[in-house]
Amino acid sequence: MEKQIEVSSMGQKNELVYDIDSNPPFGLSLILALQHILASFAGIVAVPLVVGTALNFSVEEMAIMVSGTIFASGITTIIQARKLGIIGSGYPTMMGTDFTFVNPQISVGARFGIPGIVGAAISGALLEVILSRFIKPLMRFFPPLITGIVVSLIGITILPVSIDWAAGGVGAADYGSLRNIGIAFIVMIFTLFLNHYGKGIWSTGAVFWGMIFGYLICIPLNMVDLEAVAAAKWIEIPHIFRYGVKFDFASTLSFLPAFLVSAIGTTGVLMAVGEASNKIPTADEIAGGVLTDGVGSIISGIFGAGPNTAFSQNVGLITLTKVASRSVMILAGIILIILGIFPKISAIISVIPTPVLGGVGVIMFGLVAAQGIKSLTSIHLGDRELLIISVAFAMGIGVTVNPGILANLPDWLQMMLSSGISAGTIAALILNIVMKDKKVQA
Repeated sequence: MEKQIEVSSMGQKNELVYDIDSNPPFGLSLILALQHILASFAGIVAVPLVVGTALNFSVEEMAIMVSGTIFASGITTIIQARKLGIIGSGYPTMMGTDFTFVNPQISVGARFGIPGIVGAAISGALLEVILSRFIKPLMRFFPPLITGIVVSLIGITILPVSIDWAAGGVGAADYGSLRNIGIAFIVMIFTLFLNHYGKGIWSTGAVFWGMIFGYLICIPLNMVDLEAVAAAKWIEIPHIFRYGVKFDFASTLSFLPAFLVSAIGTTGVLMAVGEASNKIPTADEIAGGVLTDGVGSIISGIFGAGPNTAFSQNVGLITLTKVASRSVMILAGIILIILGIFPKISAIISVIPTPVLGGVGVIMFGLVAAQGIKSLTSIHLGDRELLIISVAFAMGIGVTVNPGILANLPDWLQMMLSSGISAGTIAALILNIVMKDKKVQA
């Protein structure tokens, strides 16, 4: 295996088993790719399911949205990792639809159905395409202090998701049961020990083996919905504009705040991936990554799905496995395209019990937070820096654990601050500009 030790942007040495440009053996790459998919699949399919349920879509409409989402996620993941001209960052980043877009999709879908959602996704994506062209001059506002805060917030604000998974999933009748918590704990311990004491593929693929182990435990406990697998179709070819497209100016406006949040989130995710990969992205690479968000959302709309954005769930996998190979993520994109065509196979993954996801999620998301904190401890932290960090963390964690605090704000402002990552990042950016460094002034 290839090993690389590079100096990160914060001056610390991190060891990687495979760097961004490495090509692991196919067998190992396949396991690593499946590992990324298992870690993010629930998030990819959750949004179309939530939107479809809220809008009382038929089984056929729901299936089209889910298949289109998976298929488009695969295409966009390949573009993001492979980089095609100015489109794509060239970093191993999983792409998919995000909960930021749930409310606008439900709002527009209630009036215009799938055609309205498709139209708003395509037209609204143009904002992110335009924003991507202004990333380069804006990057001077992202010094190491802000980068460390953003990476930390990504891990901290997504940790509650893994805790909910460990408890059985929000709304589950047995939420917090000893069985759910026990399974999550067993999977977590199994994954930790395998990663720390295992050798070769057992250590590198610890999350994959941990999920398989948890899956097998849950089958005799009747926690795996095999009927859903049996009912799924074998083949579902994604259709282009199956239900048509409806462009409406008001619908487009309702999507714009979500696309702005998406641009901020993708910038943060790419910084986190770069920090974990020992290769800090340039302004042009981040611009290409944000542009992929816009282009990916257009592609998703064409196939009847909601907007596309970078996923933060997979950053922890890079830190845990020490594999940052873009070829692994490209393979993951290819597998997602296949899963979008064969619903029977994707159903097998989609029914993985949430406590199993919670067991590995606690490790992965915690590692992202730890990576950000590690970065922050590598720079000078005076009173000014500590104040900025404290307010950013308070904002990010506050809206994550108590979103009701935003209830009386205008809709567009609620949308911008509804993500803990965006709320904390905006606070940090503003304070970093307003609160001048006394040493620099002197």
